[in-house]
Amino acid sequence: MSALPSPRAATAALGAAVALALFAAPALRSDAPPSAASDFRIVAPPPGERVQGLVTVRAEVGPELASRVTRVSFRADGDALCARERPPYECEWDAGGRAAVHVLRAVAELSDGTRRIATVRTAGAPRAAADTPGFTIAADVNVVQVIAIVTDGRGRFVSGLGESDFRVFEDDAPQPVSHLIGEGTPREVVVAVDMSSSMTDAMPQVRKAVRAFLGALRPDDQLTLLAFNDNVFTLARRETDAGARLRAVERLAPWGGTALYDVLMRAMDLLSHRKGRKVLVVFTDGEDQSSRSSLADVERRAEVNDAPIYMIGQGRATTDGKLRDVLEKLARMSGGRAFHTDRLDELEPAFAQIVDELDNQYLLGYVPSNAERDGSWRRIRLEVEGSGRKVRARQGYRALPSGSLTEDRP
Repeated sequence: MSALPSPRAATAALGAAVALALFAAPALRSDAPPSAASDFRIVAPPPGERVQGLVTVRAEVGPELASRVTRVSFRADGDALCARERPPYECEWDAGGRAAVHVLRAVAELSDGTRRIATVRTAGAPRAAADTPGFTIAADVNVVQVIAIVTDGRGRFVSGLGESDFRVFEDDAPQPVSHLIGEGTPREVVVAVDMSSSMTDAMPQVRKAVRAFLGALRPDDQLTLLAFNDNVFTLARRETDAGARLRAVERLAPWGGTALYDVLMRAMDLLSHRKGRKVLVVFTDGEDQSSRSSLADVERRAEVNDAPIYMIGQGRATTDGKLRDVLEKLARMSGGRAFHTDRLDELEPAFAQIVDELDNQYLLGYVPSNAERDGSWRRIRLEVEGSGRKVRARQGYRALPSGSLTEDRP
């Protein structure tokens, strides 16, 4: 009787047999050929980057694959984020207030039934930061953005101005303008619409007004449509397709209470991560009933907001003195406007006036001469060349210390 092999020899023989079997086995059909990495990949965020707050996850499709992609879907840590059927293949993702390790996955579905898969792993926070309670995102005040509207003595918009036509003052100290962007550039537009149960009778007219507003936006504007009742819902996310924008409006269905403060917090948070021309438009018919955020939270957040806020109050919002004051204050602080109407047929003209203003925005930037982040309120004042001209812009900002801005998300 032959002797049994030693455990080490048996393990070696088994490994050799498995390797031989794998080598000799016929090739299995794969959804991703060796060249797939260059055909389809996640380009943002890059591998190994620390991410916090709202992040744009973006996938890139190579030219040889572009015509065959029917849909791209995204997941973060196994949770579905969004799906896109046409470029740009991207979606917003809330990575939370602390930097942590995340796995992002994008799947491209092809017309022949196969798929391409791309993944990215982000980095965690440095140990010291990760172990510190309250480690949060900070407001970057190195460059201050100011969106301005200029009118003449008759209230008509003034176009064609250059950097030399503006003078910027922070706490009465002159500031050199670092850049100026005029009309015609793409915008980030966030529209938040009240769909609480009190909107039941008004909703058909509201949908009509919102559709007209969205139809007047530029094709390259990035539209995010939010709806709110007891909760906040995202109906469209940075959408540029006109048909998709209008279809999102049809999903407005009235029910529940009113979480006005929560949607304001969410919308300002969305826009805080975007540079360039941007705007927030909020429509509501009543006071807050359901928010987890408070009015004080909203006012603190508005102090670092750099997007003009346009508030449209309808119905009860026009008679409630406290709510009316809130809408006026937020609009005035940000350089936007507040509209109040108890007639539904005045909604479309109000939205149309906002479109006119968006088409005549100037975006100025400057690096403040006072670089201290001492938490103080900095007053901003703009002057413009030309007799009788008026300029409307944000009133100021709070220069918070690095790491001290808590992103209070509903």
